Amino acid sequence: MKGPVQWHPAPFLCPGVELRGSGRGSPLESMSVGTLVAGPQAPLLERYSEDAVGILDAAERRRLFDAAGTARDERQLAWELLYRIEPALYAELVAGERLHDGILGWLPSECDHVLEIGAGTGRLTVDLARRSASVTAVEPALPMHDLLRDRLRRAGADRVQVVRGFFDEIPAPQRAHDLVISCSAFAQHTLDDPDACLDMMESRCAPGGLLVLVWPWDAPWLRSRGFEHVVFEGPMVVEYESLDSALALARIFYPHAVATIAARGSRFVDYTDLGLNAPRDLCWKRCV
Repeated sequence: MKGPVQWHPAPFLCPGVELRGSGRGSPLESMSVGTLVAGPQAPLLERYSEDAVGILDAAERRRLFDAAGTARDERQLAWELLYRIEPALYAELVAGERLHDGILGWLPSECDHVLEIGAGTGRLTVDLARRSASVTAVEPALPMHDLLRDRLRRAGADRVQVVRGFFDEIPAPQRAHDLVISCSAFAQHTLDDPDACLDMMESRCAPGGLLVLVWPWDAPWLRSRGFEHVVFEGPMVVEYESLDSALALARIFYPHAVATIAARGSRFVDYTDLGLNAPRDLCWKRCV
C-alpha cells in the first residue's frame, strides 16, 4: 500500500470470511484472496491492494479511517487487513511468541468470570479458560473467530464465549468480572480516545478485581495512569517451526532481520533482532 490509503466503498468478500453488509442493501460480492495480496512473500506494508479495504465493514472503517476516507495509521491498517484476509498467516507468526512463564504464574490461579479483549487466535485464552469458571473472549476481527474457536475446541475449553467487540465498544456487563485482561492488543496510539477505552475496560471489572495488560505497548504511559509494571527476567526467543519458516515470516514482517536470521542459521530468533520487546511484562491495577 503505497501513498495515503483511502477507502473505496466497493463491497468485497474473501471466500470463507463472514462480513456484515454495508447497510445499503447491496449484496457483498466475492473476490479471491489472490487479487488482494501482492504475493506470498510481499512485505506487510506493501502486501495488500487498495481494493482490500473493501472487506472492512462500517464499524471497522469508522475506527481505521478519518472523515475524508484516509487511513489514520497505515501500519495499523496493514495489520488489521492481515487479521481479516490472512488470519492463518497471523496465527503462524505468533505461534512461536510464547509468553514468559512468570506472566502465567502471576495471574490469579482461579477466577469466576474473566473478560479478555483482543483475544486474537487465543494466545492467552486457552490458559485463562483453564483457571476460570467462564471467559468472555472479545475479538473485533470476525475471521479470527473461527481460528480461536477451533483452538478452544481442540483444548477442550468449553466455557469460553467468543464475541465481537472493540476497546471502545465492549459487549459485556459492567462490574461483573474479577479479571479484565488484554494481551498485546491495547495500543493507545491506534485508538481515538485511549483513556476512555481504559475507563470502559475498568467499568467491566468487579470491585476488587484486576485490570491487566499483558505485553503492553507503552508501560510508562500506563504507569502515568495508575498502573503497576511487572517485568520477569530470563532469556527469551521466538521459536519458529523451522529456519525456513523463520526466514519466510521475516521477509513479510521483519525484512530488516532476514540477513541476521540467515547468518545465525537457527529457528530460534532473539526478539531484539526483530526489533521487539520480549513478552515478559505486564501492567496491572486493582479496580475499585
